[in-house]
Amino acid sequence: MFKWIKDKLSKGLEKTGEAIKSIIPEKKEKYDKDTIEEILIVSDVEYDLVEKILNNLPKEITRDKLKKELNKIFEDLQPYQPIQAKPFVELIIGVNGAGKTTTIAKLAQKYKNENKKVLLGAADTFRAAAIEQLKAWAQKLDIPIIATKQGHDASAVAFDTINSAKAKDFDNVIIDTAGRLHTQVNLANELKKIVRVANKAMQGAPHRKILIIDGTQGNSAIEQAKAFHEMVGVDGIIVTKLDGTAKGGAIFSIVNELKLPIFYIGVGERSDDLIEFNKDDFIETILNEIFKENV
Repeated sequence: MFKWIKDKLSKGLEKTGEAIKSIIPEKKEKYDKDTIEEILIVSDVEYDLVEKILNNLPKEITRDKLKKELNKIFEDLQPYQPIQAKPFVELIIGVNGAGKTTTIAKLAQKYKNENKKVLLGAADTFRAAAIEQLKAWAQKLDIPIIATKQGHDASAVAFDTINSAKAKDFDNVIIDTAGRLHTQVNLANELKKIVRVANKAMQGAPHRKILIIDGTQGNSAIEQAKAFHEMVGVDGIIVTKLDGTAKGGAIFSIVNELKLPIFYIGVGERSDDLIEFNKDDFIETILNEIFKENV
């Protein structure tokens, strides 16, 4: 299983590897600062963070030296404390187009594979297409869903979903939310209301608020993520579409800026292409693209 995940990660970061190869056609055991700077920038690591990394590095940079600096980025994360709850309620937030619906389907499939009873809630009532997409996935995965019509109260959908899950002994609840309303104020108010109403339906719910970030947006997704975090307090992140971008290094910037854990990364379209994020595997995969292995 471990090798399978590492292979998935390598394939998912293939385009980032290709971008690195454009800077260093041949791998070496050590590099100067200018070369490492170019490599980090082409991978979409934010420039201020690149400077911070380089400040602590000697003139000649080996794999171990760079690895130590990349590990430091993950030191100040706000850890997510797992909660034991049944049903375990997750609220999925993020802008439209980030891959929310597909990610919900992948999460649902993962829980189903673990023999858990899963219920979906279509609380993105702002867009009719969002409701239909989630219903289509629910049908495909043979997972029940609570849905209503466009324009209905999103928090009422969340309330009904949680109550239904409690009554029917479900293990997991995954609730979709709108990504874009007329103004940011509307969006913030709606998300805050969903959180309040979820807690009325079940004390402590939602147990995990997950922000979906589109990996192809790289660093430009950070400000957007900060806004969502200010609205409702995000517990952690899923980065999607990493297989379709050379911006894999943006993960370092996202973690550095937001100080939030990354739960999963999406490295493809298939249901098993959502893999748990492991910082050590991620760092090793990036380093493998840069450095020649010591024989």
